Amino acid sequence: MEMHFATVWETIADEIGDATALVHGSTRRTWGEFDDRAARVAAALVEAGLQPDSKVALYLYNGNEYLEAQYGAFKMRGVSVNVNYRYLDEELRYLLDNSDAEALVFHASLADRVARVVDGLPKLKLLVEVDDGAASGAATGQVPGAVPYEELVAGHDPMPRITRGEDDVYMLYTGGTTGMPKGVMYAMGGLTSGFVVSGFPLLGLAPPSDASQVAGLVKGAVESGNQLVSVPCAPLMHGTGVWLGAFVPQLAGGTVVTLQSRSLDADELLRTMQAERVTNITIVGDAFAKPIVAAIDAAREAGRPYDTSSLKMVISSGVMWTAEVKESLLDRIEQAVLVDAIGSTEGSMGLSISMKGVPPSTAKFDQMPTTKVFTEDGRPVTPGSDEVGMVAAGGNVPLGYYKDPEKSARTFRVIDGVRYSFPGDMARVAADGSLILLGRGSQVINSGGEKVFPEEVEEAVKRVEGIEDCLVVGVEDERFGQAVTAVASRAAGAEVDESAVIARVKSELAGYKAPKRVVFVDRVPRAPNGKADYRTAKQLVTDAAGA
Repeated sequence: MEMHFATVWETIADEIGDATALVHGSTRRTWGEFDDRAARVAAALVEAGLQPDSKVALYLYNGNEYLEAQYGAFKMRGVSVNVNYRYLDEELRYLLDNSDAEALVFHASLADRVARVVDGLPKLKLLVEVDDGAASGAATGQVPGAVPYEELVAGHDPMPRITRGEDDVYMLYTGGTTGMPKGVMYAMGGLTSGFVVSGFPLLGLAPPSDASQVAGLVKGAVESGNQLVSVPCAPLMHGTGVWLGAFVPQLAGGTVVTLQSRSLDADELLRTMQAERVTNITIVGDAFAKPIVAAIDAAREAGRPYDTSSLKMVISSGVMWTAEVKESLLDRIEQAVLVDAIGSTEGSMGLSISMKGVPPSTAKFDQMPTTKVFTEDGRPVTPGSDEVGMVAAGGNVPLGYYKDPEKSARTFRVIDGVRYSFPGDMARVAADGSLILLGRGSQVINSGGEKVFPEEVEEAVKRVEGIEDCLVVGVEDERFGQAVTAVASRAAGAEVDESAVIARVKSELAGYKAPKRVVFVDRVPRAPNGKADYRTAKQLVTDAAGA
C-alpha cells in the first residue's frame, strides 16, 4: 500500500468512520462523511475533465470545505493549489495562470475578484462556489457558470477508489511578500511518510513501518480515548496551518477544528479549546501567543477563567518565538509542551522543545539529523566558531519549483553527493551543535559595511517594556548605505519613545545593530499567518519620512 495522503486517509475512514474528523462552528463531519464528501468532489473534478496532475486551486478561508476539496483533489491524483485569500485581481490572475489551474474552489465573499479574472484564464474547466454568506454577507451567484459547492457534492456519486503513486506531486505555493509566489513541489510518498513520523509520537506510538499499519494503530488510539483534536490558528492556505495543524493530526486519525473568525480571535480559540477539549494548537510565534496570553489573563480577572486543561501541545513555525513569550504561556498552561519548529515550505531544519521547568530559548534549535550549515564556498560551518553560514535542509527535499528550473537549481543543490534545500536562512552553530538562527539572508541589512540580521534586532526591540511588536528594515541612507530602522507598535497605554527603544537595544546588542530610527504604528504589518510583511513595513517608513 502506497504512502499517499488520500490512500492512508481512506483506510483511516474505514476503521474509525464514526469518529469526528472535521468541526467548523456547528457543522461536524465524521471520518466517514469526510471521506464520502471528498470522493464526490473527486468525481466532479473527473467529470469536468481533470486528470492526474491537474491543478485544483483553493481560494478559501479556513473551513471544512478547504480540507474536503483538498482531499478530493488528492483522491483523483490531482494537485491542490493554495491561493492566498488576500490576493486581489492581478495577484489572483498570476497565481491561477502560473499554476495552470483547471478548477477553482472559492468562497462567495471572494467571488467579485474571481469574476473579474476568469475570462482571461481559459484553462479553468470548473468553478465551485462555497456559500459563506452567513459569515460575510456576500451574495452567491456572482460568477457565471460557478457550481454551488453543496450542489456539486449532492449531485455526484463518490468516485471509486483507485491506486495512486508515491511519486504523485504535492505542491504548496510560497512567497508573495518578497517576489512572486512559487510552487514548491514534493513527492507525495516522502511528504506523507514524514508527517506520519511526526504525528504518531503525539499519540505516544512509534511510527508504523508500512502504510498498511497506520489505520489499525489509529483505531486503537481513538478507541482508548486518545484522539488528537487540533486547531490550526494559522490559515490553511499556508504551510504552517495545513501541514502542522491539519495533515499531521489527520494522519494520526485526529479531529481538525477550524475557527470561524478570519483573523485570530484569542477568545474564540479559548472557547473552542474548552468546548471541544482541544489537545493541539498551531500558531505562528509571538504574534499569536501574545493575544492568547492576554485573553487568558483577562478572563481570569473577569472571574470566568477558561479551562485549558485538555491542551497538550502548542506548535509554532514560520517566525521566531521569543523565550519571554514562551515562558508567559507556560505560566498559564503548565501542562503544555511548546514545540518551536524552524523550517519553511522548502524544508524542515530544527526544533526547540520547551515545557514547565525547562527554560525556553529564542532562536536556538536542535538540528535535525539531516540539517547542515554551509559557508558560501560549500564548507561545513565549524561548531563553536563565530562563522555564519547558510542552513541546508536534507532528507525529504522538494522536487523543485514549478516551472522555474533556474530558481530550483539555486535552492536545491547537491553537496558531497547529498541533495539539500537552501531556503535562505542564515545561522551559526553552537559548540553543542545546536543552530543559532539569525534570519533570512534576503532581508539582511548592510549598514556601514556590517551585516545586520533584522530578526535579531526585532527580538531586542520586543523586549523593551511597552513594545508590543516590531519589524526591522534597511532604508537607503547616504552615510550608512542602509540605515537600520524599526517599525514598532506600542502596548495599550504604553508611552515608550524612540530614544528609550534605541538605548535599550544598544545595551543588549552592538551599537551598529541598534535602530537609527523607530517608526511607531498602530499595527505592525504581518500576513494572516503571522509572518513578517517587510515590503509594507518599508513603505510605512517611506510614508513617515514624507509626512
